[in-house]
Amino acid sequence: MSIELLAPTTEVAEPPEILAEPRTLAHRELRRDDYWRALPGYAAVDADTFHTHTFQTRHTVTNVRQLSETLGGLAPESFYADVVAGLKRAPMALRISPYLLSLIDWANPYEDPIRTQFMPVASQQVKDHPELRLDSLHEQKDSPVPGLTHRYPDKALFLPLDSCPVYCRFCTRSYAIGGDTETVEKLKFTGRSQRWEDAFAYIESRPELEDIVISGGDTYNLSAGHIQEIGERLLRMPNIRRIRYATKGLAVLPQKILTDHPWVDALTRVVELGRTLHKEVVIHTHFNHPNEVTGVTQDALNRLTERGITVRSQTVLQSGVNDNASTMQLLVRRLSYVNIHPYYVYFHDMVPGVEDLRTTLAAGLKIEKFVRGHTAGFNTPSFVVDTMGGGGKRDAHSYEYYNRESGIAVYTSPGVKPGTFFLYFDPLKALSEAYQLRWQHAGARNEMIQQALAEARRAGR
Repeated sequence: MSIELLAPTTEVAEPPEILAEPRTLAHRELRRDDYWRALPGYAAVDADTFHTHTFQTRHTVTNVRQLSETLGGLAPESFYADVVAGLKRAPMALRISPYLLSLIDWANPYEDPIRTQFMPVASQQVKDHPELRLDSLHEQKDSPVPGLTHRYPDKALFLPLDSCPVYCRFCTRSYAIGGDTETVEKLKFTGRSQRWEDAFAYIESRPELEDIVISGGDTYNLSAGHIQEIGERLLRMPNIRRIRYATKGLAVLPQKILTDHPWVDALTRVVELGRTLHKEVVIHTHFNHPNEVTGVTQDALNRLTERGITVRSQTVLQSGVNDNASTMQLLVRRLSYVNIHPYYVYFHDMVPGVEDLRTTLAAGLKIEKFVRGHTAGFNTPSFVVDTMGGGGKRDAHSYEYYNRESGIAVYTSPGVKPGTFFLYFDPLKALSEAYQLRWQHAGARNEMIQQALAEARRAGR
């Protein structure tokens, strides 16, 4: 049988016209309107004033009276009463910036993803899971000196302060951050000077430490001088190779990057020193919903990009906020568009007062399938569980055992605490009525947990 070979053609076909679907470009649609003017309290505020960090900090709303004065008739009295009742059961006090407040859809506040994260309402709160703990990640147990957590071999978490520009309802550090609430008496980080010195001494004494996360609280609330002091002190330690400034500020108060010039200049000097010493200095921030990324976010990130400052984002998976594939896809693309690298998607930590925000492990694993492949791999976040009891972050898929009926997942963490099992629990609201009833009885709870541990041991053999 003969095979006829076709001569190569010299004619090149015209490529077909590529028409992008509208949804593929939605990540570029960033709000730049005067959205804050819809709120009676800000109706007369011009853009130049509103987009300053001084206006934002001076007009931060910290109680329901201020909230009512700002919103006026945009919300009914029943909503304010709902917030008052919600705060009585919340571990975090109310603290929200004018910028965030203006981004909320006040025609439908109960469904709004930003309101959901920062303003509790009693009508949506549910009873805590019986296995919830105030310091579920055991940060205090892994703390060799006050304000420092050393869990991973080469990384430590330094907490130089205990305040933030806003307070998230779901703060994993609600045991210490902000003022006391009706449900939580906070651990106080006292004696700043000596406490910092003790932390620096410990870091320098441990040659295996190479990576320091500077958090809190929020590094946005550090002065320019302290940003530079901490950064330079750490970078000049021979063992330290990487430092990260952790802040939610880029999501809740991006105006600081545009108008607090001394603070940004101090951060830039630390980044440049790191570059000179061949060490890495980056910002880790925290966005949960595409509506949090606006034109002013892009302006702030443009300024950081011009100065060569890398920004990564960690997201928390939350019911009613981002627990669907399309929202998470849009968030990842929008962050990438403004030069923020999506880094992690955390399954919601098991902390008190926000059980309504948690999702099942199964729900998050399904969402991850739709996110992966939607954009470049280096801009695709890893979905992780930060395990209860201090096992650290585990790839959500890497469980040893997961029972979707009881909602119990079991993980191991051989690189952090070998030989130990760590548990994660789906919210009871997602379980069948029969299993919800079983969780109400201590004996049945223990039986389900022990069975899950036994199955995990068998799986690991």
